[in-house]
Amino acid sequence: MTKRIRAKYKIDRRLGENIWGRPKSPINRRESRPGQHGERRMQKLSDYGQQLKAKQKLKGYYANLNERQFHKIYVEASRMKGSTSELIIGLLERRLDAVVYRAKFVPTVFAARQFVSHGHVLVNGRRVTVSSYRVKVGDVVEVREKSRQLPMVLEAVKSAERDTPDYLEVDHGRMTAKYVRVPTLSDVPYPVHMEPNLVVEFYSR
Repeated sequence: MTKRIRAKYKIDRRLGENIWGRPKSPINRRESRPGQHGERRMQKLSDYGQQLKAKQKLKGYYANLNERQFHKIYVEASRMKGSTSELIIGLLERRLDAVVYRAKFVPTVFAARQFVSHGHVLVNGRRVTVSSYRVKVGDVVEVREKSRQLPMVLEAVKSAERDTPDYLEVDHGRMTAKYVRVPTLSDVPYPVHMEPNLVVEFYSR
């Protein structure tokens, strides 16, 4: 489990972007980086710096995956046919916690990871507690009946902060989400510009 749950907005400030698009992000009020030297003007990033930032931004967005998990996804994508950068996005969006978040069953991707690990989610009728579980096209993800009245779930469903993407068929009445297809980069509703091509360049140096 990530250690960034309580300090997730430090990621926003360190990267200088509101990567989840949350209205409570401190970057909306103060654009400086955290720490006593955060007010200093940032220098122009080198090519390596831009690649590193792209990797940190994408890795941080998915509940701050650890380096081992993220590199494993890159290696898997690089062995598949097609655009590695697009395949990375597809693999990330097939994670169960990502699907739960996209379906608006919970308010944040960090909450989605915890929600799955606490046993509130079923996949094709079976309980799954592994947030990195890989959802396949046609799979149906649903919130357990006993968990549907949790305040966090009710708040997320009613929130107008974000919409559900069209690669999921979501029924909030039944609290189900069918995974229709694997998305490409342009399909994913990131609040900020993601550059998986720079992630590929970073790892292929």
